[in-house]
Amino acid sequence: MSAISVGQAVVLGVVEGVTEFLPVSSTGHLKITEGLMNIPVDDKSVVGFSAVIQVGAIAAVLLYFFKDIKRIVSAWFRGVTNREERYHHDYKFAWWVIYATIPIVVVGLAAKKLVEGPLGSLWVVAGSLIVGSGVMWAADQMGRHKRGEDDTSLKDAMWVGCSQILALLFPGFSRSGATMSTALILDLDRVAATRLSFFLGIPALTGAGIYELKDALGAGVGAAPLAVGTIVSFVVAYASIAWLLKFVAKHSFNAFVIYRIIIGAGLLGLLATGVLNA
Repeated sequence: MSAISVGQAVVLGVVEGVTEFLPVSSTGHLKITEGLMNIPVDDKSVVGFSAVIQVGAIAAVLLYFFKDIKRIVSAWFRGVTNREERYHHDYKFAWWVIYATIPIVVVGLAAKKLVEGPLGSLWVVAGSLIVGSGVMWAADQMGRHKRGEDDTSLKDAMWVGCSQILALLFPGFSRSGATMSTALILDLDRVAATRLSFFLGIPALTGAGIYELKDALGAGVGAAPLAVGTIVSFVVAYASIAWLLKFVAKHSFNAFVIYRIIIGAGLLGLLATGVLNA
């Protein structure tokens, strides 16, 4: 019998789609939701399921930013064969995304057992939600928001790419939160920070989903729940991306900071009272 039912997959797909790109921690929300539905959060197949349905959210990014991605990839191919094209920002940006993905891949493979074991505890999620809120608030206050997407450099991409490691090691910190906060500290404006977070998430999350697929299928999650969860994640994530880009163009990240603190404090209370098992 599948470790996750189709009905539960729908719920988890919605949670993944809503939270993957918002700076509130999709991993944290998935673990909380799994705990409330009595799904073992440390089960190998469940961890794999969570990684696989992220591919649905990534597919939403690919569709939403298709024109941008096509332009960047085309510039990269032109630059490979034409030296003059290598001065183009899009060609450089493609390489920056590749370089900035290497640290998260190396750490992800090296720390896989820790991430799936002790660091997967809901206590870690709760603490990371709250601590990450402080980091996000400070970054939004510190950043001068004066640089746009065309002003990004290899240094920016590497710092933002490396910040994804925080979310990997401390579920609840949020990959989006970590990358956006780092970009804001580097003085990128909120829209540029958000878009950079999206682009850097594509290879990392896609790779993680493909890598975990064998564990999800082989360790107890059926193909139907995986397919349903991924499709639902795709649809909901597309709407979430459109909303987020409009929101950050006119608002600060304070609403996300407050929400994270409330969720983190609530989770601590549920764990302390025994309502949820860590």
